[in-house]
Amino acid sequence: MSSALSRFVRLLMMALVLGLATARPVAAQSEDSGPSILRDTETEALFADIAKPLVEAANLSNKSVKVILLNDDEINAFVAGSQNVYVNSGLLTRADNVNQVQFVIAHELGHVAGGHAIRMGEGMKQATGITLATMVLGAIAIAAGAGEAGMGLMMMGQRAALGQFLAFTRAQETSADLAGASYLHKAGISGKGGLDFFKKLQNQEYRLAIYATDSYDRTHPLSSERIAMLTDLFKKDPAWNAPTDPKLEARFQRLKAKLTGFLDPRQAVSKYPETDQSVPAHYARAYAYHLTAYPDKALSEADALLKADAHDPYFLELKGQILLESGRPADAIAPLREATEKTHNAPLIASMLGHALISTEDPKNYAEAKAILKAAVAVDNENPFAWYQLGMIYGQEGDESRAALATAERNNLEGDPKMALASAETAMRGIPVGTPDYLRAQDIAMVSRTALKKDKKGRDRE
Repeated sequence: MSSALSRFVRLLMMALVLGLATARPVAAQSEDSGPSILRDTETEALFADIAKPLVEAANLSNKSVKVILLNDDEINAFVAGSQNVYVNSGLLTRADNVNQVQFVIAHELGHVAGGHAIRMGEGMKQATGITLATMVLGAIAIAAGAGEAGMGLMMMGQRAALGQFLAFTRAQETSADLAGASYLHKAGISGKGGLDFFKKLQNQEYRLAIYATDSYDRTHPLSSERIAMLTDLFKKDPAWNAPTDPKLEARFQRLKAKLTGFLDPRQAVSKYPETDQSVPAHYARAYAYHLTAYPDKALSEADALLKADAHDPYFLELKGQILLESGRPADAIAPLREATEKTHNAPLIASMLGHALISTEDPKNYAEAKAILKAAVAVDNENPFAWYQLGMIYGQEGDESRAALATAERNNLEGDPKMALASAETAMRGIPVGTPDYLRAQDIAMVSRTALKKDKKGRDRE
């Protein structure tokens, strides 16, 4: 083999490796845990009510679509290969009203209905094809002695591939905007929030000095382009002047305040000073004071909320949580029990009631706690804390095998396959073969072994 041909082969192999590497970040991103999920019964109920008419307008199933809140301060929302819509906390706290959030959800449902997350591979494939082709041509040119021309070809190919992929994503975003607008129309919801939201993004672009005159180098069309496209569309819609449900707006404003108090207590007490006696302000300060270890002030704010509505389940939940986490579990039981009843045994609230019953360290409360926690995980088994509490009950009863199964469930949810496997194997040794609990332990063991093998192969490749 001549030296020139040998050099060409090496460069060709390098081109193939580099070209294939362009597809890796997608897989790596899917394996990354990313920002944590924020779970809250009130939030999930509001999201479900906001999304319901839009999901139906998109001809999707309300049983399959979930809107999930992430602890991320960036103003963003996205879908990721399923029918789940992920909304960042930063978007929720910066939205002015519920109508803006409705537009964002409608837009993301446009991605879901269009299968855009699944089709992203098409855009990657097209871009990778351009990259490989130009890198091969560049390698040939370099092997023939035209080094500068070869490198130029490679750079042009990378630029062309990027342009191809960005054009693909911009087309998807425009498609989702139009689909979202149609869902709002079908649901009789105004598009004003959508325009206001894009103006908010446009102002941010100006402040961050990232405003551009065209969208060539961007994954999304410019906010100005999106505003221009949607303005005529929305203003012609009969729903343009449709008022927002005032009850829905009130729920959003208290949720926004609650989230601010939970995520940023300092900002909460500044934004909602004690001179503000509104429900959202009491909500924000209650969480802020609780998280900064002022239990008396937190309880005072919770009591102010209950004075406004003595049987609001989420106000009762808040008071119960403050009492429980301030070392008063017995006092927390009554408000948490009523909150559980008022929400028809909502799993997250029921789990907190189970925790309060266990924390009294009174054996008389353990049977009730066990029943509540088993019912909670039967409805929502993606709650690691509920499994932890249930494991404690089984441990108190001396049922080590089912305590191990509960631990396996928790570790599986928390992404710890090594501990999940060990706990599942322990459970299988003590639970009768063929029973539902044995089969569940077996499932967790199989999933955990697969995850561990995958991790090992990944480390070996590195």
